[in-house]
Amino acid sequence: MTTLNDLVEEVSLNLAGYTMRQDRSTHLSEQATSSQETMKIASNENIAKGLVEVGDELVWVDTFDRSSNTLTLAPYGRGFNGTLATSHAAGERVTIAPTFPRQAIKKAINDTILAVYPDIFGVGQHTFTWSPAKNTYALPSDAETVLAVSYKSIGASEEWVPVRNWRLDSSADVSDFNSTSSLTIYSYVDPGRDVKVVYARQPLTLEFADDDFNLTTGFAESVKDVIVLGSSARLLSFVDPGRLTYSAPEADTQSGRIQFGSGSNVARYVFALYQQRLNDEVRKLKRRYPVRVHYTR
Repeated sequence: MTTLNDLVEEVSLNLAGYTMRQDRSTHLSEQATSSQETMKIASNENIAKGLVEVGDELVWVDTFDRSSNTLTLAPYGRGFNGTLATSHAAGERVTIAPTFPRQAIKKAINDTILAVYPDIFGVGQHTFTWSPAKNTYALPSDAETVLAVSYKSIGASEEWVPVRNWRLDSSADVSDFNSTSSLTIYSYVDPGRDVKVVYARQPLTLEFADDDFNLTTGFAESVKDVIVLGSSARLLSFVDPGRLTYSAPEADTQSGRIQFGSGSNVARYVFALYQQRLNDEVRKLKRRYPVRVHYTR
């Protein structure tokens, strides 16, 4: 199972590799509540006034006491830049001036998930029992397009027989169906049989760290690297990693070797990889769910 936290870690690792920069970090030495305006850290070697990331929360450090390793935050310092002010346990990572804050990575991941639709779509499935007294049934409201309709045949074969004559109504009366989508079947179906509808849906974004990528988006597991590459390309397009500040004695030497604009080349390269993988997944979806001929009245 791939979670949002797994995606964030993978994107962060990719970006660290491309930028060749390691963020300076330490950890909390004591627990901090969601409203606390001071925090104690284990080491003050790299600390400075400004932006600091604690877990997924960005905070703004106003002053710091080196003798007690205590950070004092500005009145606006908790939940900085729209992040959520939350409690933090002792030992939680503290990153000084993060190059790519986790909140920014999460946003890039969700923006990429939404951007690949409808080229890549989520797949859902709905089953209902056929009654000869009615031929129109509610579908989940997120059903955008019907990919296939079939019913389970009678007998030991367990065959699902394709249904060829149906019509999707994407503007169904909510008062009648409790949904904005309904399916009308005009073909013959044996009474009491299960009818299975496979449909395309718009993916949902990931909100919590343990959100399941496949279940939430409806994407196949192979789409994961498309999202990782797309997120990386989005973030790299706003920086020039070839000129990022180094935190090593070799900084001056490396800075002289790397030309301005190197970051743009990296961003273009990652974007090209993203487009290639996106096209691969689009072709795979078309092979798995080819356009099926059906009839409507």
